[in-house]
Amino acid sequence: MISSQRLLQQLAVLEKITAPGRGINRLAFTDADWQGRSYLMGLMREAGMELREDAFGNVIGHVQGADESLPAVMFGSHGDSVPEGGNFDGIVGILASIETVRSMREDGFTPKRPLEVVLFLCEESSRFSAATLGSRAMRGELSQEDLVRLHDKEGHTLYEVLKGRGLEHDHIESARYTKPLRAFLELHIEQGKVLEHEGLPIGLVTGIAAPTRFYVHIHGSADHSGATPMNLRHDGLCAAAEVVLAVEREASSYTESPVVGTVGVLEVTPGAMNVIPGEVRLGVDLRSTSGKAKDAVEQAVRQDIASIAEKRQLAYDIEPVSKEEPARMDASLVGLLEDTAKELAFPYCRMMSGAGHDSMHWADYAPTAMIFIPCRAGISHNPAEHAELADIVRGTELLSAAVRKLASE
Repeated sequence: MISSQRLLQQLAVLEKITAPGRGINRLAFTDADWQGRSYLMGLMREAGMELREDAFGNVIGHVQGADESLPAVMFGSHGDSVPEGGNFDGIVGILASIETVRSMREDGFTPKRPLEVVLFLCEESSRFSAATLGSRAMRGELSQEDLVRLHDKEGHTLYEVLKGRGLEHDHIESARYTKPLRAFLELHIEQGKVLEHEGLPIGLVTGIAAPTRFYVHIHGSADHSGATPMNLRHDGLCAAAEVVLAVEREASSYTESPVVGTVGVLEVTPGAMNVIPGEVRLGVDLRSTSGKAKDAVEQAVRQDIASIAEKRQLAYDIEPVSKEEPARMDASLVGLLEDTAKELAFPYCRMMSGAGHDSMHWADYAPTAMIFIPCRAGISHNPAEHAELADIVRGTELLSAAVRKLASE
């Protein structure tokens, strides 16, 4: 039986594991993240799992099945946060996974096939500008070159950060997961308003949008704001403003499939009121459930940038960060979740996920599906992020019932 009080108590503990600041601050590989990881590993051990860590620091909790030769059922989520985030993004999924195993043990349920619970590291892109790095490492999609290329705002490379945590930074390829899987499941807050608007406690995800991210570096001329006439200026920020609007325009005007575009980073140098902005760095994020649509908008934005730079006689360069493919969830596994929700009398709907998740990296490896629960006002990545305990329990009960079905095959 799922324990609501246990989940509530664990959420309360994790709410206190954070660096100073508003909300939750557990950026990947920071001391707060590592403290949270340690706490979650303790819960996994208490639930009876045998733990192992890979070269990236992902934690895999193994539950023996009656027949260890059968492909395992994998489920889990992440423990890191964005700056000034909430206490439910990722955490609900990993706590639900641990509770699923613990309740099995308390109920005397022995799975026929093995189970693997995964605590993924560095799902958020906040520190290294690239998301789901833990899953990418497990899928063999993170190279040694990536470890050196990716860095945080302080200039620390991912390679250096892994080394600092005593991980196998020189053998990242060993993190690749190669065991056969029967299925992969993930429970997560929706991070949107659909479920709350529809008054539904459960969403069954049928597809996940994927991001393309890149930085645009605009090279203007930082001249005196009073002594430089308007017609002789090479203002990097004015060009950047046009780029921001171009991203909005191209994403909004594409009609074949929905695309969203965001410029969430804008860094201006030298940043003085009496100096014309010279160097400007923009961070562009494009997302869609259609790879074709996302690629089309990316090309349109790149063409706009080239035109803006030519018109304003500015140099620029583009720094790719990541380009991921949208994922379709497995129809039969979504059907199993649908049947299970009906058996539990949980109202639900099928829906797409606009946000990226660890699950999208497993869809081409094993049958994959996701369960969404509502979050208040659709708010996420924000201190005001909140999920009701009753919804968390319902989601955990659905995950548990589905895992037991799959584990009994």
